[in-house]
Amino acid sequence: MSIVNSATQIYPSMSPANDPWDPIHSLRMHGRHMLTSVEMTITNLCNMRCEHCAVGDSLVMKEPEQIPLELMLRRLDEVEHLRTISITGGEPTFRKQTVEDKIIPLLRYASERGIKTQINSNLTLDYERYEQLLPYLDVMHISFNYTGPEDFHEVGFARSGHPVRREVSDRMYHAMIENTQRLSAAGMFISAETMINYRTHEKLPEIHKLILDMGCQRHEVHPMYAADFAEGLPVLSLEDMRKGIHSLLDARDPKVWMLFGTLPFFACSNVMEDLELVRRLRKEPMVTVRNDPDGRNRVNVNMFTGDVFVTDFAAIPSFGNVMGEKLDDIFNKWIDTHPLNQTVNCHCDAAACCGPNLLVSDMYYKQTDFKSRQAII
Repeated sequence: MSIVNSATQIYPSMSPANDPWDPIHSLRMHGRHMLTSVEMTITNLCNMRCEHCAVGDSLVMKEPEQIPLELMLRRLDEVEHLRTISITGGEPTFRKQTVEDKIIPLLRYASERGIKTQINSNLTLDYERYEQLLPYLDVMHISFNYTGPEDFHEVGFARSGHPVRREVSDRMYHAMIENTQRLSAAGMFISAETMINYRTHEKLPEIHKLILDMGCQRHEVHPMYAADFAEGLPVLSLEDMRKGIHSLLDARDPKVWMLFGTLPFFACSNVMEDLELVRRLRKEPMVTVRNDPDGRNRVNVNMFTGDVFVTDFAAIPSFGNVMGEKLDDIFNKWIDTHPLNQTVNCHCDAAACCGPNLLVSDMYYKQTDFKSRQAII
């Protein structure tokens, strides 16, 4: 299996000062949004059915053949400014064959090219399949929205369609905890994401402590937006979301990197409470706020159909297919021509802000023209 673009690119080490998934870096470097990140949906199989899963409608019991790996590697090679790849599902490690035949070759390719990598996993399976990833993987991303096995059982199997015995879910919960601890001790960078929603917004400090006990190197915090599979869940008010974030900042360990993403609070707000939170997030040590990569510097490739999507969790159909198009060309069509992109394609360099994504705009700011607003620094 040949790699056309074999020259290793030199990038700064990943840190709070350098989050390679944030589109603000490429925007500043190139003066416009560029494709620097590619996410691949590598499976639609999963051993859980989480209440909040954004791709739950696509989960299956049996899946078809994938597009050739050689084609995907060639398309990655053609991305001129590629800095990161992400592998997602479903549960990417659900089948050992997928780990060995697809995931490891993709991670090895990225490592040889100097590209940062992330896998989204629930870490509930046997330790050995994750251990294989240690030489190559930069970020193991897990979802952690629990205060204990009771929450895990209730949230993680809410959409299973049949009862799941408590002893089964308890084993999975403890496997996740143990795998996280062992992999962290072995040197894997594990980033645990908690979603702010109707279940968690008053429990964030307790969840944070458990994440630290597991040995995670980063705590990610993202609001949950009721879309797709999760569209029927309650929408959290902005007031409750602000309170939850403040309580977490009050209780957190300031030595651990905390990354917030897709927040619905902006430096151009005319709401004083929003501005106070934005300023606090900016001043807190080891706290970063990531601009949403989807549709700004990232596309998602479906590894079964080859279809390319430019935004996560928004009702926009495929914008192209890797069978016949380069990823840079597909991405540029979205950036340059799609009317939906033009509605949210704003940027304030002084606030390091790329504006709201489509979900944030639709859920909280339907009547707001962000391009007419100015940051209050």
